[in-house]
Amino acid sequence: MLTVDFDRLGLQPGERVLDMGAGGGRHAFEMYRRGADVVAFDMDADELAGVLEIFGAMKENGEVPEGASADIKQGDALELPFADGEFDRIVAAEVLEHIHRDVDAIKELVRVLRPGGTLAISVPRWLPEVINWRLSDEYHNAPGGHIRIYTDHELIDKVTKAGKYNDGEPGDAMVFEGKDYAHGLHAPYWWIKCAVGVNNDEHVLARTYHKLLVWEIMKAPRALQLASKVLDPVIGKSMVLYFRKPVGGR
Repeated sequence: MLTVDFDRLGLQPGERVLDMGAGGGRHAFEMYRRGADVVAFDMDADELAGVLEIFGAMKENGEVPEGASADIKQGDALELPFADGEFDRIVAAEVLEHIHRDVDAIKELVRVLRPGGTLAISVPRWLPEVINWRLSDEYHNAPGGHIRIYTDHELIDKVTKAGKYNDGEPGDAMVFEGKDYAHGLHAPYWWIKCAVGVNNDEHVLARTYHKLLVWEIMKAPRALQLASKVLDPVIGKSMVLYFRKPVGGR
């Protein structure tokens, strides 16, 4: 279940790419399939071990082009262990809403992106997220949970200004290139979960809707594809923002 549009990101085979906050690796796997040189980065060593295992299985099964490579790296989003301008493309999907010092994390993303490179950031969309928070304190008060709700204007402002960073020297602002919305079918599922209990997976409404989402992911029926296209712009659970680092930037 992908959130980022890699064609819009401009991903090309052979490019070095970073999946920051990779989690279970869904975006890293797709970039690997497209022939990139992928680094899956996260704080969770157990999740990364699982990602590395799947990378190996993908290569063994012939799912990736010749020359593609993939690896994992554990660390802190506030201190990325990479050189300035190391990556051609960066994805940070559903991670900034968990980080207290989000501006510092964004500055690190900008630092390791090459001039001319592109960045995709996805976060929970404002309206669906507000509904979740109002329905359930448990949804956002859990350890490691969501600590803020972004508007598009707030996040665009934070990212575009992140080129003017660290030692006080002026830099070029990141360029905002557009936004998408994704997972319109998933927003009602989380509203149900928040209403009946976030961990109450056996509630009949939550269980039934979950089966619908599994059907969507596994079978991609045309009816649900059409429903997603209609719902994504209206109640899509995720907002995806695309940026480019100016060629004159550091």
